[in-house]
Amino acid sequence: MTEQNNRSQWDFSRFVETLTYFEVIPFLNCIQRLLQGRTKDNNIRPDGDKKVGTILVAGATGGVGKRVVRRLIDRGYRVRALVRDSQRAKQMLPDKVELCEGDITIPETLTPALMSEVSAIVCCTGVRVQPVEGDTPDRAKYYQGIKFYMPEVVDSPEIVDYQGIKNLVEIAAKYLPKSDEKIIFDFSQATDDLKNIWGAVDDVVMGGVSQSGIQLVDNTALFAGNVSTANSGGFASVRTRNFDIPLDLSGYEGIELRVKGDGKRYKFFIRTETQWDGVAYSYSFDTVANTWISVRVPFADLIPVFRAKTLSNSEKINASKVRSFQLMLSKFEYDGALNPNFTPGGFALQVGSIAAYGNYRPQFIAISSAGVTRPGRPGLNLEAEPPAVRMNDQLGGILTWKLRGEDVIRASGIPYTIIRPCALTEEPGGKPLIFEQGDNIRGKVSREDIAELCLQALAQPKACNVTFEVKEAENNNGSQNWETLFSSLQPAAVVKR
Repeated sequence: MTEQNNRSQWDFSRFVETLTYFEVIPFLNCIQRLLQGRTKDNNIRPDGDKKVGTILVAGATGGVGKRVVRRLIDRGYRVRALVRDSQRAKQMLPDKVELCEGDITIPETLTPALMSEVSAIVCCTGVRVQPVEGDTPDRAKYYQGIKFYMPEVVDSPEIVDYQGIKNLVEIAAKYLPKSDEKIIFDFSQATDDLKNIWGAVDDVVMGGVSQSGIQLVDNTALFAGNVSTANSGGFASVRTRNFDIPLDLSGYEGIELRVKGDGKRYKFFIRTETQWDGVAYSYSFDTVANTWISVRVPFADLIPVFRAKTLSNSEKINASKVRSFQLMLSKFEYDGALNPNFTPGGFALQVGSIAAYGNYRPQFIAISSAGVTRPGRPGLNLEAEPPAVRMNDQLGGILTWKLRGEDVIRASGIPYTIIRPCALTEEPGGKPLIFEQGDNIRGKVSREDIAELCLQALAQPKACNVTFEVKEAENNNGSQNWETLFSSLQPAAVVKR
């Protein structure tokens, strides 16, 4: 395209359309929705984000499992419960829980549908232990632990705590997403949400005449158009509307773009504020003509800008409050410098996906038991040990098989947290906790605190690949600071899937 030297006709209607689409003029936006017969979108968020975040809870009707489910629901997680009896589970679990009938000891019931969109598993399964003479209908004897009753196991520890765990781990390894990546937009599976979220922001907002748009082409999002420097313009872009719920990308290192371009240099912007024309965080990247490449945008390398001017005193990006994304082709780099790989005219940038990268958090949280390594340990004083250690053989090798189940998890390559609680109680939670490694501590801990511990582990990178024992502190000499507790642990060597 030959560069225009004359003053080109500015398109006022496109200017109004842009501001209306992005709700810069709310009154006009309301009128537009009425004319089009549609209501305000209440779920403006990335497509890919809808596919991330379902937590599968196995053993969801047990003493710890039902508490984990309740906490997850209360904090906005999507929860799927693996249960043997869905009718019984309906009476015990919140209405928002998705129930799937199955049994970890029966591999055929662990289907791909069970793992659909699951990002992490909390495993609270275990053999049922009860007094030899039987328990009350609400299992009060077992749960309360007020008095010692001669125990017996109802199921086979080998089948439940080893083979069952092995079955669950095997299907998890097949279908859990890689833990160091979070897909935000997957344009190969994009829906009509594309036109509800992404819109053009061209230099028409500054008086220019460039034109661009975004559409689905060959299972990608095609950002294309014509950029002109007429009327002192020179940029074209597409931008998301503000997400109703900001994306929390804290813990990730940055954004990865999968793109095929035309050899030009583009910019990628992230905004953490809802203002239309506020501070943005920018990153420039070059493309290779007709070649798919992966572009990593580290949060640490983002440049705070207002329009194309850098802001030296601006704070670093708060990755926990991402409000919008933007792709741009501009003749300007920063602070008046020109884009070295810019030419006016037609352009095309295909985008396959937008993802966060670099996060590493547990995806398999397992409740085991303190004492699993003690049966048969030389020099052990059995009289000082809890009943499960003293009676391991009489209870079908319950601790031995729990340890075998732990080994399966550790060897799977799935980022894990294995929690070994001391004696579980029905007491209120919220007490300071003590974490140790080496399987030597004795004590007690509330099921409420173990349920909370499971949720905290899901969000803690330092909880990856650790096995530890936990008990409640005496005389308040423990800690309630989760980061401090997890920081005290030594992780095992990483096994790659």
